[in-house]
Amino acid sequence: MASYDGKQVVVVGAGRTGLALTAFFQRRGARVVLSDSRSAADRPELSALAEQGVTLDCGGHSPELFAAADLIAISPGVALTVPAIAAALAQGVPVLGEIEVACRELEAPLVAITGTNGKSTTTCLMGEVFKAWGKRTFVGGNLGTPLIEAVEQGWDWLLAEISSFQLEAIETFCPCYGLLLNISPDHLDRYPDMAAYLAAKQRLFANMAGDDVAVLNADDEQVLALAQQADCRKVLFSTSRVLEQGMSLEGEELVWRWDGRESRFATGQLQLCGSHNLENVMAALIPPLLEGCPEEIAWQAVCAFGGLDHRMVRVRELDGVVWYNDSKGTNVGSVVKSLAGLAAPVTLIAGGRDKGGDYRPLAEAAAGKVIQLILIGEAADRMEQALGSTVAVRRASTLEQAVSLAYQLTPAGGAVLLSPGCSSFDMFASYAERGEAFVRAVNQLPEKGRVAP
Repeated sequence: MASYDGKQVVVVGAGRTGLALTAFFQRRGARVVLSDSRSAADRPELSALAEQGVTLDCGGHSPELFAAADLIAISPGVALTVPAIAAALAQGVPVLGEIEVACRELEAPLVAITGTNGKSTTTCLMGEVFKAWGKRTFVGGNLGTPLIEAVEQGWDWLLAEISSFQLEAIETFCPCYGLLLNISPDHLDRYPDMAAYLAAKQRLFANMAGDDVAVLNADDEQVLALAQQADCRKVLFSTSRVLEQGMSLEGEELVWRWDGRESRFATGQLQLCGSHNLENVMAALIPPLLEGCPEEIAWQAVCAFGGLDHRMVRVRELDGVVWYNDSKGTNVGSVVKSLAGLAAPVTLIAGGRDKGGDYRPLAEAAAGKVIQLILIGEAADRMEQALGSTVAVRRASTLEQAVSLAYQLTPAGGAVLLSPGCSSFDMFASYAERGEAFVRAVNQLPEKGRVAP
């Protein structure tokens, strides 16, 4: 347990994680500076912290406060390239991410789940298994509750979704299970190139060794390459080949083979659908099964799981058209996997803030399946350049207008899918707000009034 008594700590970012870090360091006797790029006028609720002795550094980041710090603790979205942070690093001031601060305090075993897609679903699925087994289980990290809030809570197990951003600022962070689900281009608005993104993901394994376990997608060559140098045990899962050790999809069954034992689970019993969710289920089952969770309990728990909000959620069927909310599909790889679970004809609503990825892989997934692409947001131009020769493209100035267009254009027997392939921040505060706006617009569509295409 680290000592912060009397230390000056600068917490960067005044979102939920930053506020949780501030509370933690205050409890430990630190002199806390809370620094945020937004002005004090935009965050009037922070004035209560000032009354509690927290120094507020709003409207930017003051280099002198950072240089004078004994420690800088950053929230997940904060880059190490922020000038005040970079200058402090150059002067030898330690900079740690929230998960690094937390892991130094935690006593329960930690499972860290990362990858480009499927992190939240896998984390929540595994949480359901451990809870069904009777374990007091923390489920959080990048998907919601910051890991620092798990400190001193007496958990049996800790499950944390971990982003590449969070892995940038670790030193000793070491889960007993590290899951790497998949890799596809993402966050290239943050990273200079794909190699930098891969390097951040690879840090998951930086301190894992001995009996620590890496759970890996055997069908993803980049996943296997990143884990090649990991000095720990490795357990694989695959939807494409039979594994002598690990978990495989074989016909309509998931087959778990370990230490001479074999167990089979019928995939038809799952509420989740799609090949990507089979991967998530396999990954979520492996740590509990290795820890001795009874197979019946584990399987019943994953079968009872209906999915996360804004992730391929069926919203409504209207005039023979099924509407799906996949607002959490914020990169191309996620959209490709969501489309794979639908049959033609599909109207795809996509767009938002461009994250610097390559949209061309979406063209192959859309060919012969997507009859209409309706684009919104800042990325519309780039997306139309990449996909305009493959599918018919329409533009909409608002999400509500996109829903109205899809209502008029999609034939009976088809589907409308909101899967943006982009972040939400050009038009919405979050993917959740975007998804909620979509659901409202879809539910307001009249039962009659559609003009058949």
